[in-house]
Amino acid sequence: MEIRVLRYFLTVAREGSITGAAEFLHVTQPTLSRQLKDLEQELGKKFFIRSNHSSVLTDEGMLLRKRAEEIVDMVDKLEEEFSSMEETISGDVYIGGGETEAMKHIAQAVKDLQLRNPNIRYHLYSGNEDDVTDRLDRGLLDFGILIEPANLSKYNYVDIPAKDVWGVVMRKDSPLALKDTIQATDLLSVPVICSRQAMKQTFSKNEFADWFGEDFDKLNVVTTYNLAYNAAIMVEEGIGYAVVLDKIVNTSSDSNLCFRPLEPRLESGLNIVWKKHQVFSSAADIFLKEINAKFTN
Repeated sequence: MEIRVLRYFLTVAREGSITGAAEFLHVTQPTLSRQLKDLEQELGKKFFIRSNHSSVLTDEGMLLRKRAEEIVDMVDKLEEEFSSMEETISGDVYIGGGETEAMKHIAQAVKDLQLRNPNIRYHLYSGNEDDVTDRLDRGLLDFGILIEPANLSKYNYVDIPAKDVWGVVMRKDSPLALKDTIQATDLLSVPVICSRQAMKQTFSKNEFADWFGEDFDKLNVVTTYNLAYNAAIMVEEGIGYAVVLDKIVNTSSDSNLCFRPLEPRLESGLNIVWKKHQVFSSAADIFLKEINAKFTN
């Protein structure tokens, strides 16, 4: 018994005639009549009392109509469910990056995508460039957010439409808090807290070291950090002055800390990167499409 033939049967039952059903189904009357005759022979029952102008259901036909409607409805529902499964994207997207306000742009993309694909889950990993690229290379992350300048030779990337501003976080009762901006000479006379990335010896690609100039080695670096939150705790305890990106540390009116930008102004661009020739999951692939649509238009 074919679902198609059951649909033919239901159409004849609804239309009340072979002629009307054939017109509705866009098949010839002989073809439709033959299909119904084959169905009756298959089940060994007569389903219609036929005349020149109508086809009336027999008692057996009434029973078949009820069961056929149930079967066709179930098949339609199953097809719809499988179709829905194909249209619904689910899975996990793994994103790594340093502490940066640019994460707001990623969050906005996630929010918009979540409205259309609520079954995608996002996993965030915080770390510096070395941490993130190591996990990217080992396949533990789908995407990484890197602060320029970064080595992008192994990756495809999209520029994030944001700039991070470098500066110094200090206690509000610190002498340097009286200044509007911080110059390199100001940092030579105070204990400094720097990110481990800023202290890397490959200074040719270190924006902070380039900004500071030839006296970079004279800095009194008393602490290095990986997360700015921990650096802020050290600053609050009076350990030193932390070189950080703006808007990462709480410097609101309720905080004991303040931020002063570097002079001359130092800004860093940002990229979201992924491995070349990466084979993405369906979830990561649709996230990439969202990022491209938002950031490259």
